[in-house]
Amino acid sequence: MYANMGVKNSEMLQELLNEITIIVNVAGNTKFDERLVHTFAFLYELNISIMRNPNYLHYYYSCVFRYDVALDVNTFGSMNVLNFAKNCIKLEMLLHVSTAYVCGEKSGLILEKPIRMGETPNGSLDLDILQEQSIAQNKLKELETLQATKDEERSAMKELGIKRASLYGWRNTYVFTKAMAEMMIWHSRGYLPLVIVRPSVVTSTYKEPFPGWIEGTRHIDTCAVAYGTGKVTCFLGNPNFALDVIPGDMVVNAMIVAMVTHANQSSEHIYHVGSSSKNPCTPNKFADYGYHYFLINPVISKGGKPVIVTKPTMLTSLDSFGRYMRAHYILPLKVFKVVNMLCCCNYFHQTYSDMKKKISYAMYLMNLFGPYIFFKGIFEDDNTERLRIAMTSASASDAEIFYFDPKCIDWEDYSINVHLPGVVKYCLKL
Repeated sequence: MYANMGVKNSEMLQELLNEITIIVNVAGNTKFDERLVHTFAFLYELNISIMRNPNYLHYYYSCVFRYDVALDVNTFGSMNVLNFAKNCIKLEMLLHVSTAYVCGEKSGLILEKPIRMGETPNGSLDLDILQEQSIAQNKLKELETLQATKDEERSAMKELGIKRASLYGWRNTYVFTKAMAEMMIWHSRGYLPLVIVRPSVVTSTYKEPFPGWIEGTRHIDTCAVAYGTGKVTCFLGNPNFALDVIPGDMVVNAMIVAMVTHANQSSEHIYHVGSSSKNPCTPNKFADYGYHYFLINPVISKGGKPVIVTKPTMLTSLDSFGRYMRAHYILPLKVFKVVNMLCCCNYFHQTYSDMKKKISYAMYLMNLFGPYIFFKGIFEDDNTERLRIAMTSASASDAEIFYFDPKCIDWEDYSINVHLPGVVKYCLKL
């Protein structure tokens, strides 16, 4: 991430510094290409992280965000935005969009409070962010000395990110580097008006620009696509805990209202934008909604036949997921492998290959969603509630336009009539 938003032209840079009043730093990547897109007043941090695999499954995935890039984009890129903001003469606010999961694997009520410099979820070690940058740089130099290939370098840096995140109590590189960004911004903000918005898992729009709109397959939408197309037959989730999701337009509306409310105020505010506190819905209910939707609206396969879904098996813990995978996939896979070797005819080669792909995909989904689906915390949103109340008191019409109250969501209606049709239309392109 470049200083001055990558602007090289001095006249253009000065004009921006003279005229910009609000800067929004938004995380919004759904690609694995690790490239950056820059705008002047809006900075999009492009990334997705895949969660660490449970140890007992002994399975490795390459779709983890590499540590050096995550540090550059999420952590130090955000600091570049802060430094740019400090030089903007008319600046009224910096709004930084983080993630609610910067808290790590905590349970109970997660408060809307800042992460202090060096604070870690497990509390076992003090975190030194500059040292983390040095560790990543030294690893790159080591790999260069060893003449590692690009693939070897990429793999090593991804593994390093997971290792460093796990050391301090974060489950993946993404939330780890986003947490470090919050620490640095909060610590270095000075007198700059600052708002931090922490959304939970963002889903398709509730109303605007139209119901069900979504760009690209992300988060739980991947599970919906996998289930609807017959790639998986099970769902993960503890029925005793909420799966915290929030429509994307509600997140945007909360950001807009926060900007209007706090512009030009010398203060700092943190807002959780989610649903677990005010209108929780459990994973098993979402799974049931998916079953009923795809039962009535089956996906048509490439061969022109409808994909018939069965009622999904609910796996309520990591242990049950491990047992399910071993019984239904891993052990049969070993049998097919042995039979192929004994028969020397590869008669079951295609079956073996298909099953291996299903295992890989199921594990991919587990790594991607496990920490979110099995998350045991509830995100307090008292600050966000006060923001809603203040807006409603000031203008009832504005409250209707800039809605972000999760209590208005009927999850069954939203899932079956809005979200899943949107996933099919915009993700599956059907």
